[in-house]
Amino acid sequence: MSLLSVRNLGVGFRAGSAIVPAARNVCFDLSEGQTLAIVGESGSGKSASALSLLRLLPADAAIIDPGSSVEFNGQRLDTMPVEQLQSLRGNDIGMIFQEPMISLNPLQSVRRQVGEPIRIHQGLKGQALEAAIIEMLKLVQLGDAPRLMKAYPFELSGGQRQRVMIAMALANRPKLLIADEPTTALDATIQAEIIQLLKDLQNKLGMAILFITHDLPLVRAIADHVLVMERGEVVEQGIAQQILTTPKHAYTRKLLAAELKDERTTRTNLSSKPTMAVANLDVKYPIRKGIFKRVVDHVHAVRDVSFELHAGETIGVLGESGSGKSTLGQAILGLVEVHSGSITYEERQLVGLERTGWRALRRDLQIVFQDPYGSLSPRMSVAEIVSEGLGLHSPGLSSDAMSSRVREALEQVQLPAAVADRYPHELSGGQRQRVSIARTLILQPKVLILDEPTSALDLSIQAGLLQLLKTLQHELGLSYLFISHDLRVIRAMSHRVLVMQQGQVVEAGETSQVFRQPRHDYTAKLLAASFALGDELL
Repeated sequence: MSLLSVRNLGVGFRAGSAIVPAARNVCFDLSEGQTLAIVGESGSGKSASALSLLRLLPADAAIIDPGSSVEFNGQRLDTMPVEQLQSLRGNDIGMIFQEPMISLNPLQSVRRQVGEPIRIHQGLKGQALEAAIIEMLKLVQLGDAPRLMKAYPFELSGGQRQRVMIAMALANRPKLLIADEPTTALDATIQAEIIQLLKDLQNKLGMAILFITHDLPLVRAIADHVLVMERGEVVEQGIAQQILTTPKHAYTRKLLAAELKDERTTRTNLSSKPTMAVANLDVKYPIRKGIFKRVVDHVHAVRDVSFELHAGETIGVLGESGSGKSTLGQAILGLVEVHSGSITYEERQLVGLERTGWRALRRDLQIVFQDPYGSLSPRMSVAEIVSEGLGLHSPGLSSDAMSSRVREALEQVQLPAAVADRYPHELSGGQRQRVSIARTLILQPKVLILDEPTSALDLSIQAGLLQLLKTLQHELGLSYLFISHDLRVIRAMSHRVLVMQQGQVVEAGETSQVFRQPRHDYTAKLLAASFALGDELL
C-alpha cells in the first residue's frame, strides 16, 4: 500500500474570469522509506503540485479536475476538513520550503520557530519543550544548540538556516517530508551535507521524501524514482537510474543535455599588460561591542589577495559562503573600504579614489548581482531600468537616441524589443538576469564582475545565460571576474580560477589544472562534495 497516492491532480490559477492551468493529470505513488524526485524547469508545475497536496496554494488557486484525489495513509487529503488537515501539517507531513531566509520569521528566534510545531502538536511546555528543541537541533547536526536557540535567522549561515527549516519540518517525526528546492543557492559542500543529512534522517525515521528540484545531480544523489514535468504535465516517470541514463522523452533528454559539461574554455591571446591588477588586498570589518558600539577588533574578510585580469579573460572566484568572494568583488568597485593593498585599472590606482574619480570609471567597471529580482526596481519598466545608468553618464542624449540604445542593449542579450515596456514581475528569472546584463552593457563596460549570476536559475536557463556571456565576451572583448560557489559554472566559464577560503586565495591556476589536479586540501574537498552530489566534474 502506498503512503501517498495522487491521481489526476489538476491545479490552476485564476486570471480574471479564466483559470490558467499550472498542473494537469498528475499521477504518482510514494511508499514508506522511498524518495520520489519531481523534476522540471521553473513554471513546470512542480511546486504548485506539491503545495496543492497540503492545500497551501494562494487564494487565487483552484483544483481544476473534479476527478482528482490525494490519499495519504488511507485518508483523502483533498476532501478532508481544514481542521483535520491542519493536524496533519507539521505532524505526519512535514515541509521544507525553498528559501529559508524568506520562510523563516526574521523577528523570531530559532527556539520559538523550532518549538512552535512541537508545542502545537505535542503540547510540550517549559523544560520539556526546551529539551525537545535541543534534541531537534542536535538531530540536524547543529552544534552548540543552547546558543543557537537564541539566534535569529540573519545571524545564521545559509546552511544553518536550512538545517533549522529541516528541524522544524521533522520536529514531530513525520511519515512524509515534502522538500521544495531545499538546497537552492547553497554551496556544494553544504548541499552535500544537507542531502546526506536527509538520507540519514530518512533511514533513522523511515519517512518518505517528495523532493522537488531542477538540479539533476541532486536527483542522482537522493532519488529512488523520478517524475519529470513539463508545462504542467508529467512527461516521464520511473526508476531514477533508468530515467537519468536512458530517458525516453525529448524534454528529459533536453534537461540532461543542459547539464554543464567540461567544454575546455580556451584562452584568447592575452595582452602583455593586464587590464586590472590586484596586489596584496586586505579588507577588514570592525567588530563592535557595548552600548556605544565601540570597535574592539576586526575580522579579515579578504586577506592578501593578488591577481591580474587581462582583456577578454575570465577569472573564476570559487569558494563557500563566507570565503570572501563577494567582498573581493565589492572592494574592486569601491563599494567596501579597502584596509591595505592596491587595485590598478589601466594604470590608475582605485584604492583611495575620490567619488568624483569613481564616477568617471563607473562606465568601465560594472557588476551583475546574484538576485535579479532584488536588484531590479519593481516600480520601473525594463526600459527605465536599462537606461537609468546611461541617463546619468550621458545626460545630453535625446529620448529617441536613448530608446535606440535600449533596443540595442536588449538585442545584445537576446531579448525582444517588446520587453522594454514590461516590469520585472512579468519576466522569468532568466529574462530578469538578461535585463541586469543589458543594464551594464548599455554603458559599454570593459570589466564585468558577475556575482553568482546563475545561482537560482534552472540548468537549461543557466546554460543559455553562460553561452550568452561567452558570446558577449568574444564580440566585445569583455573581462569577467566570475564569482560563484558552483563548480560546474566556474569550470564552464573560466580561463583561470582563484579558490578562496576564509578570505585567502589558497589555490590559483589554469581551470583544467585546478579541477584535475588540485593542490590544496580545500579544493579537493569542494571537488569531493560535487562527486557526492552525483556531479561528474572531471
